[in-house]
Amino acid sequence: MSLVETDWLEKNINSVKIIDSSWHMPQTKRSGLEEYKNQHISNSIFFDLDANSKKEINLPHMLVNQSDWGGIVSKMGIKNEDEIVIYDNSDVISSCRCWFNFIYFGHDPKLVHVLNGGLKKWIKENKEVTNNVTSIKTSSYKSFEKKELVKNKELIDQNIIEKNFKVIDARSKERFDGKVPEPRKGLRSGSIKNSFCIPFNLCLREDKTFKSKKDLKLIFENCLKNINEKNIVFSCGSGVTACVLALAYSLINDKYHPCIYDGSWAEYGII
Repeated sequence: MSLVETDWLEKNINSVKIIDSSWHMPQTKRSGLEEYKNQHISNSIFFDLDANSKKEINLPHMLVNQSDWGGIVSKMGIKNEDEIVIYDNSDVISSCRCWFNFIYFGHDPKLVHVLNGGLKKWIKENKEVTNNVTSIKTSSYKSFEKKELVKNKELIDQNIIEKNFKVIDARSKERFDGKVPEPRKGLRSGSIKNSFCIPFNLCLREDKTFKSKKDLKLIFENCLKNINEKNIVFSCGSGVTACVLALAYSLINDKYHPCIYDGSWAEYGII
């Protein structure tokens, strides 16, 4: 149950931990934190994607060290046994990345969910929001890394020859084909050799809810011969929208464990 609906969360709002992981591209000049302060779902805790990414490397949104993650989540008051619902005001892209982070660092995948449609759907349905500060009691969260869920550049390069897994890119087809410049400076246009492209927004409806399993199967079947494949790695611009595809694929393949190329094109495309 990677996705939960707004009605489900409304009924279970006092029995789960709720995370607002809203994040926006710098050019939008929007602040997820300021928007959270203005209004959020009751009891939700803010997760700052930029602040909670690795600082020692000049790449965006890279996973932090294991010990750092334990401290981050402990300050959020979340325990290992907690059921978590993550939402955003960012068209579900950053909530999917937060979902992946929790799974990578050992939280039970059955206990980590993304709110389908996010805050926009919640507000559209006239469900309650607040600007009250959520009271947090720190915890002692224990994390461990599932290193098999992340690929680095060396493994990506090695795979071009050995073909142990398939790489699917979540960027637009124009960026994948190198027909438009990358939004980040210092990156060449193009894509990883032998990779495939499924723009992440193909998996979402206009209201930013995920499409039906039937529709998702058709989307992935256009790229994969067998939608039961487990050796799939998702990539994108900076490791965020790759997680939208990872979640979408997990909805139609319950044996799939989400796996991403964390550096994505922000690393691979460096000139």
